[in-house]
Amino acid sequence: MRTEITVDVAIIGAGTAGLYALREVRRAGRSFVLIDHGPLGTTCARVGCMPSKLALHAADLWQSRLDMPAIGVAYSEALQLDNAITWAALRKQRDFFSNNAANKARAAAGKQLIEGRARFLEPTLLEVESAEGTHVIRAGAVIIATGSRPFIPDWLAPFADRIVTTDTLFEMAELPARIGVLGLGALGLEMGLALSRLGIEVTAAGGSSLAGIDDPQVAARAVEVFSQEMPIWLGQPASVERAEHGLVLRSGERCVTIDLLLVATGRRANTDELNLQAAGFTLQERGEPLFDPATLRLDDWPVYIAGDANGQRALMHEAADEGAIAGYNAARTTPTRFRQKTSLSIAFAKPDVATIGKRLSELEPSRIIVGSASGEANGRLRILGGERSLLNIYADSTSGLLLGASLLSIDGEHLAHQLAWAIQRGETAQSLLQMPFYHPVVEELLATALQEIAKHFTDPQGLPLGLSAEE
Repeated sequence: MRTEITVDVAIIGAGTAGLYALREVRRAGRSFVLIDHGPLGTTCARVGCMPSKLALHAADLWQSRLDMPAIGVAYSEALQLDNAITWAALRKQRDFFSNNAANKARAAAGKQLIEGRARFLEPTLLEVESAEGTHVIRAGAVIIATGSRPFIPDWLAPFADRIVTTDTLFEMAELPARIGVLGLGALGLEMGLALSRLGIEVTAAGGSSLAGIDDPQVAARAVEVFSQEMPIWLGQPASVERAEHGLVLRSGERCVTIDLLLVATGRRANTDELNLQAAGFTLQERGEPLFDPATLRLDDWPVYIAGDANGQRALMHEAADEGAIAGYNAARTTPTRFRQKTSLSIAFAKPDVATIGKRLSELEPSRIIVGSASGEANGRLRILGGERSLLNIYADSTSGLLLGASLLSIDGEHLAHQLAWAIQRGETAQSLLQMPFYHPVVEELLATALQEIAKHFTDPQGLPLGLSAEE
């Protein structure tokens, strides 16, 4: 069966970006279709940020038994963990989040949801193959929000039977005794630590940095802290070979036998099956479409790309913002140029790892002041076991304007947000110190680092640091 449909906006992908785009299209009163080949449920809910946090939470609960003897709790060493039951419980919680996201997509789109695969015939002409037949869709505008999938290097193909990704890990009925993690971005680090804390023998390898940290001080501290929980092999390429029972993971002269390899080497945009080049779009070197990052528009066509599909900032909150931008612009004749929010990335590793605003490598050393604070001197962090926490804040050397930061800290997710808000609002170290800081709190780590910066500047009125006079 072949049907022809004409709409104002066609949205390809019902993940986070697609649903936020749909919100704006509906708000503008435009007709639409939402196309997705399934499974419904956002990447974050099904295989990304939510499942990893569920695993980390379970691991933290189990890990807490190690602290019990110090406060007089007896027999904690006799506690046992059944990984099969644990993993089943986590999958059940994951399914709740995923099903909730899928139900939201169905409710938002209603009869305008087409579950099938789309490809471009022309920039605003789509063909969709579904169980009901072929749909030809002529749209006034199109939004590409097709998400991403795990990237698995070609050299790993011979070992496919021993490989899992973050997309397939939670489909396993139970966990093996030994897992290697290839790739130490945020998700690789989170899952490696979660599995290790659940009693799995984990070895992590690959890449030159941990969770994308480029501040050498914070990076060194993070490696030091997390190496106490699992071997971390950085700086040399990793390789894999067959073993009698499993695989051998190698990096330089180091090697270990593992049952499975969790590949966390990044994600690839799901744009390769959209027929973009044949439809007339300009592609970049790696085959991704060329687009304006301020409008998300492809070439001069009323076609927009949002979320993981554009490879710009593959994070859920960025996908939501980009989806809203794409939906807003697709519903109007002339696209609006939008400012990007301050960049923010967090690995919920306990201690958390975060990069906020400008990276250290993006800044000129002679033009910045670095304010540093360590957990050893923070009473609250010492109580929480966060003595090895470290915060570095980068500020303009002439004004004290906050530019960026890197941190490793217990409850670092909160510090990271406070810093991102301050940077986006154009705060200086001096102005932020005029805000109240309670005691004892983790936020005093922020105050200490800000004081390190502010001491380089003199108040014109000679007022005490952190105080302002009535006007």
